[in-house]
Amino acid sequence: MSLQSHLHELEQKHRNLDQAILQEMAHPSADDARVRELKKQKLLLKQKIERLRAETVSVH
Repeated sequence: MSLQSHLHELEQKHRNLDQAILQEMAHPSADDARVRELKKQKLLLKQKIERLRAETVSVH
């Protein structure tokens, strides 16, 4: 898998997590622990995406 396709896949996962967070928060009985976990996963994914982008820039 190329770096660009891997980056695209991670970005898609990031968007999916964003949607999952919004859906969870839309429920009247939203699970706060679940929302926190999803946000944590989203943040970790964002950090990984930023690292990969920085590596891509430094390689070129």
